[in-house]
Amino acid sequence: MSSENTNTLQVSSSAEQTAAKSKELESMLERINRLANGEKPQDIAPAIEPVGPAIPQPPASINQPAPKAAASEVHPAFQTNQPPSEETSEGSWQPGEPESLESAGVSEGQLEHLVLRCLAAAGDLSGRQLAEQHAMPFRLIEPIFAVLKQAQLVAYRGSAPMNDYVYQLTDMGRETAKKLTEHCSYFGAAPITLGAYLVSVREQTLTKMHPTVKDLQHAFSDLLVNQKMLRRLGPAVNSGRGLFLFGAAGNGKTSIAERITKAFGDTVWIPRAIGIDGEIMRVYDPGLHEEVPLEESGGPLSTHAIDKRWVRIRRPTIVVGGELTMDALEVMPGAGNNVSEAPLQMKSNCGTLVIDDFGRQRMTTDELLNRWIVPLEKRYDFLKLVNGKKIQVPFDQLIIFSTNLEPKDLVDDAFLRRIPYKIEVPDPSEEEFRKLFEIMAPIVGLEFDQESLDYVIATHYKPVKRPFRCCQPRDLLLQIRNYCHYLDVPPLMCKEYFDYAVENYFAIM
Repeated sequence: MSSENTNTLQVSSSAEQTAAKSKELESMLERINRLANGEKPQDIAPAIEPVGPAIPQPPASINQPAPKAAASEVHPAFQTNQPPSEETSEGSWQPGEPESLESAGVSEGQLEHLVLRCLAAAGDLSGRQLAEQHAMPFRLIEPIFAVLKQAQLVAYRGSAPMNDYVYQLTDMGRETAKKLTEHCSYFGAAPITLGAYLVSVREQTLTKMHPTVKDLQHAFSDLLVNQKMLRRLGPAVNSGRGLFLFGAAGNGKTSIAERITKAFGDTVWIPRAIGIDGEIMRVYDPGLHEEVPLEESGGPLSTHAIDKRWVRIRRPTIVVGGELTMDALEVMPGAGNNVSEAPLQMKSNCGTLVIDDFGRQRMTTDELLNRWIVPLEKRYDFLKLVNGKKIQVPFDQLIIFSTNLEPKDLVDDAFLRRIPYKIEVPDPSEEEFRKLFEIMAPIVGLEFDQESLDYVIATHYKPVKRPFRCCQPRDLLLQIRNYCHYLDVPPLMCKEYFDYAVENYFAIM
């Protein structure tokens, strides 16, 4: 073979090796990008295999309304479009990250509309910022951008890190977004299906929880509750049904009700929003729910394979008093078109709903009881959406009616039968009353003094047969502290200051 042919073969072989290395490097970079986007390593092809470009879908769905998800009108045990889920090491349910739009219960049209409305409201955003806004994995929402660009509804404003771009609306895109906003103004997290929500409540239901003595002792660790009261509360909490707490004002009924939820566990997952027949219903309420984010493990590529359309919150305890109206128990229209707010009982699912000062609401007790007499029995409720559609949802919370009135004077026997536990919160004994002073004194910044406490009980309680109340030690000690601050003297417990506090506190009592 001639030297010329040999040189030609060497050059060709070198070029092929260079091209192969370049191709391998591109595949490795693509693999790193996909790992950064939260894709599981086992789902990613080896770096030596070529990764084909995503094929854009036809833009026909842009000018068509998004398909409506079928609403469920069946018992809460119904399952449909169940999101991927898994059991944590503690055994609690959590929503797994969707692997496809189908498993997420979201259509391409819905995502297109969300993206257009979001860009119209926020201006220029990168693809990853849009994915974060709509709580969707970037790999699932990225093909939507290609469809919108092909339809000339969005354009590149510039480049962004990690093979991303900054997008902006075109003139045609702004006109389309305006029309979409007139129909629905929502552009938050992509909604989940009603069927997925039913599954989540069923998996996290209170009826699966059976608090023990230790659980209740932990829940009431910061309250002085005697063992007799715990023995009565324990079975009531285990029932997961409703209960009445009644007794004189100031004995801690509301404090007891607020702490019962702790006995059921710490956290649950709720959706940010649910999509039902083209209507968006918000469930997560920052004013009522306390978010508990998952702890991030270290590392730049660390991520939890969790569906970010769900929020991990502290198991809800929602307390409503005299301000409760019938409107709060129905689906409430929101500020935007086709956007509504879930009612209170739905926001408290898997937790506790406390009706404080029962009997003093702006609505009559008969209205409230008639509204809930079936849900309390069947553990599901019927709601009427803003568009007129009726749906069936779980009624899965512990309802606590707290009142200082006699329950039998408020409700009839038919309703009392559906509230199997009626627990009286009695006045504290003298020993418990003294213990409350001893506990509360350092909390409010006073040094406990036994002699002055003996004086108060002997002078201002026993001679006038004044009943002990659990709230009085705290209230009287706060009176003393505030009086000492006014006099600019060190706060302390003494007979003179107690005389002043009692004169003020019991002036018309």
